[in-house]
Amino acid sequence: MVVFQLEPGGLAARTRLVRASVAVLISIVTVLAVLLVWHSYSANSNKAAPIATSEPSAGVLSAASADSEATAVSAHNLLLRKGPEFRVYIPWLRGRMVRTHRNVNPNFDEPDSFFLDVDAGVVHANIGDISHFLNANVAKSPLKNISLSGDGEQIKLRGTLHKIIPIPVELTGTLAAVPENRIQIHVTKIDVLKIPFQGLLGGLHIKVADLFDPRGIPGIQVSENDVVIDTQEVLPAPHIHGRLTKAQIVNPDLEEIYGNAESAVTVAEEWRNFLQFRGGTIDFGKLTMHHVDLMMIDISKDPWFDLDLVHYQDQLVYGYTLMTAEAGLLIFMPDVEELPQNRSNQSISLEWLKNRNIPPPPEVVPT
Repeated sequence: MVVFQLEPGGLAARTRLVRASVAVLISIVTVLAVLLVWHSYSANSNKAAPIATSEPSAGVLSAASADSEATAVSAHNLLLRKGPEFRVYIPWLRGRMVRTHRNVNPNFDEPDSFFLDVDAGVVHANIGDISHFLNANVAKSPLKNISLSGDGEQIKLRGTLHKIIPIPVELTGTLAAVPENRIQIHVTKIDVLKIPFQGLLGGLHIKVADLFDPRGIPGIQVSENDVVIDTQEVLPAPHIHGRLTKAQIVNPDLEEIYGNAESAVTVAEEWRNFLQFRGGTIDFGKLTMHHVDLMMIDISKDPWFDLDLVHYQDQLVYGYTLMTAEAGLLIFMPDVEELPQNRSNQSISLEWLKNRNIPPPPEVVPT
């Protein structure tokens, strides 16, 4: 048996040593526990809120983030008037109506309040309308009196170049769709005074850059022998976005194809002309419609449903409306050209309200 002999005062010293050791151990355990908790919290925070790699553009907010639901759009044989002198023909379109400002609903009365984001569609613009529109917006451009013509991928642009003296010129090129809703014209020849100048440079030193001043026509860019047209800037609102896959001249129109829509046009060619909206929120007139369920139907037998964004309320007044079982609206509308000239029969008199024996006005009860 081994016997330990304690020296005087040794027990007290050993007790102090043990207490100090325990205190240090508790401190170490506490620090380790804090580190463990902090590490766990950091890992969970990173999982819950990953760092965004990109931000949406400041000018346009997607419909999905602005509304709980985007407004889906479908149209067949729609003639959309964008101002008094510009028309867009839409044989077929499927896409979404997207607001252009975060806190402003898409509004039929304000074409700049939305754009059409097209999944698949075919859009025609009359080349005469395009010429008139360009001439109305070339105040600072050296090229005046613009006219367009062509066939298929070939296009010709005629005009008068003001360079020292007025010079009639003719530009010949090929059309192609390029990214970001743009159309490229690759210039192959310029004729000046009916004298061809190959290589785009002749005795008068005229080149493509001389024809278009970037300050004159917004949305047109020139790079060497290419003229690139941004359809979103050049054409009036409402603007059309989407994956532009083809651009060509189908006389008398410029045809733009978005996605793969050519087959859809053939399938739907016997359908009634219509414009349909579903989901999201839109304004029109004094009304706001949530969870939109709205279809405008052409009641004429014309090839196109003529819808004028400036005077669409007149078309609503002279049409008639039915409510569906799902609280949706079916609006049967006449074309703009079929609106009656005499509008005095649209008011309901106070006498009619006071006398139940007077029959309702004929325009209130559709025939």
